[in-house]
Amino acid sequence: MLNIFIGYDTRESIAYHVCVQSIIGTSSQPVAITPLVLDHLKDYQESHQDGSNQFIYSRFLVPHLMRYKGWALFVDGDMIFREDIANLWNLRDDRFAVMCVQHDYISKATQKYLGATNSNYPRKNWSSVVLWNCAHPSNRSVTPEFVRQSNGPTLHRFKWLQDHEIGQLPIEWNWLPDEFGANHQARLLHWTLGTPCFNEYANAPMANEWHQELKRTTYSAQLKHPISALPAV
Repeated sequence: MLNIFIGYDTRESIAYHVCVQSIIGTSSQPVAITPLVLDHLKDYQESHQDGSNQFIYSRFLVPHLMRYKGWALFVDGDMIFREDIANLWNLRDDRFAVMCVQHDYISKATQKYLGATNSNYPRKNWSSVVLWNCAHPSNRSVTPEFVRQSNGPTLHRFKWLQDHEIGQLPIEWNWLPDEFGANHQARLLHWTLGTPCFNEYANAPMANEWHQELKRTTYSAQLKHPISALPAV
């Protein structure tokens, strides 16, 4: 069973569902998917005032939610998988506390979706796709209280870890088409400036793939005759 946590924001709930559909449509193994919804996290009270989405800090609760056992994957909701998620899962390496794509870039945009400020900072987007080794001793300190009291740089740069405890994933597993352009070798697409569900980003690079996944998400087979001809319930 693959334990997957996905960031959920009420302002773009469709992004979460499309991400889930892309996982279901490509996975070769059973998956257990948990949306990170703030209202569901009864032992965590969000106190941070910064951030552009509702799961910007709750993502760091994954080891706690897993009871510090086993492995889990966190991904932002503004993504779709183009390849079997099991291939990412199989990259787990017990030497590391976390594994992520170690981006090193300067964003071309000063603003992103819904008018949020898009700041540049070290290790930007490292925490958007994370393979968590929840049983690693260094992750025992990542408690709900630690997350609540820590600031953005401490958390998003994994400052509770030594650098050698952070494993590297191939960049194709967190490709940013709106920053880097199209890449048809990418395995996971991440529209970090804005999911294509927003009008301003509907035509971002490779957004057509997100829109196709949306159609799969809302698909249902139909009878030949229209709904109006069906008997009343």
